[in-house]
Amino acid sequence: MSAGTVLVVEDDPQVRLFLRTALCAAEFRVVEAVTAAEGATLARSHNPALILLDLGLPDADGIEVTRSLRTWCTAPVIVLSARGREEDKIQALDAGADDYLTKPFGTGELLARIRSALRRVVLSATSASMTVEAGELCIDLEKRVVTRSGVEVHLKPTEYNVLALLARNAGKVLTHGQILKEVWGPGAVTHPHYVRVQMAELRKKLEADPAQPVVLITEPGVGYRLRV
Repeated sequence: MSAGTVLVVEDDPQVRLFLRTALCAAEFRVVEAVTAAEGATLARSHNPALILLDLGLPDADGIEVTRSLRTWCTAPVIVLSARGREEDKIQALDAGADDYLTKPFGTGELLARIRSALRRVVLSATSASMTVEAGELCIDLEKRVVTRSGVEVHLKPTEYNVLALLARNAGKVLTHGQILKEVWGPGAVTHPHYVRVQMAELRKKLEADPAQPVVLITEPGVGYRLRV
């Protein structure tokens, strides 16, 4: 991996200028493509640490590009789009995107999402026995032990399974469908209330203020992420 290299696949020159300026100021190296085909070529030749991908490319739909990238590229993909509909976000995430930013967005939010995605890469590179820390939480995935401020928190099996899934994908948005499939099985994908109930219970046990969570974050209409 070329540490610090970000591939920008975006056909709007003004957006590319904004991204280039923000990324260079944050000391990332930037390579740019204006089409899906050029983006795929640069992804292979530069092996970037992260890809920023516009959905509305002139030669291909960004969701299909994401799906294609995921067959061979492991770099985090953050989708950028003027499409703000929940179904577009869900389709992009289900296709393999790590995150989704709706235009317009600010430099601070962009860089925060990038840092979160890159931290997830580091976590994923460690062994299955890793420990994930998020705020006051410590999640030991080998021992199946969860502590908050050093005090063990007892979780029910399903609560733990949901939390462990989020921890293994720390920083990444997981859709309701992805969580349902992984925790309850494919037959449960039409029951999103299963996830809502478990998240409410987890927040009661793990958040200082369940009504204003700072670790177990809701992406409205889309899913959840563990903020690290």
